[in-house]
Amino acid sequence: MIWINQIMLDEPNEAYLLQSHLEEIAYIQARTQETERQIKRTAALPRFLESVQILQGFPGIGLMTAMQLMTEIGDFSRFEHPMALMAYLGLIPSQHSSGRTIRHGGITKTGSSLARKALIGAAWKYIYPPRITVSLQKRQQHCGAQVVLISQRAQKRLYKRY
Repeated sequence: MIWINQIMLDEPNEAYLLQSHLEEIAYIQARTQETERQIKRTAALPRFLESVQILQGFPGIGLMTAMQLMTEIGDFSRFEHPMALMAYLGLIPSQHSSGRTIRHGGITKTGSSLARKALIGAAWKYIYPPRITVSLQKRQQHCGAQVVLISQRAQKRLYKRY
């Protein structure tokens, strides 16, 4: 931004167009920052606080991803088993069967595409060997010992599966 603001254009129309684009970028950045502040305030509400803190105890899930999952999924306790949640999000393989022939395909992609994309993005953290980073350790300070233990087991299991 420093570099582009120093550009001097000879044509007045080009200079006007550049300036209007820079103003639009500044406006979008200000709106983005205000939206992030609003999301942080919402995450601090009693309705979301505990669940968001628990979700943030897992690698790859920061505040924005946790809030996205909370708003898209709602109450996680309505799913009796993790496979039910995965089915709801469309993260299970499709199946085509006829008689004794069973063919498995790609994921079904049913349910909320936003929540599915958020979880898939978080899953990319598990390609690296299990470790407790400084940011994860900071987020886990607000979690109970059981959440930290589950997070560590998940890291090992998902890294091994990758």
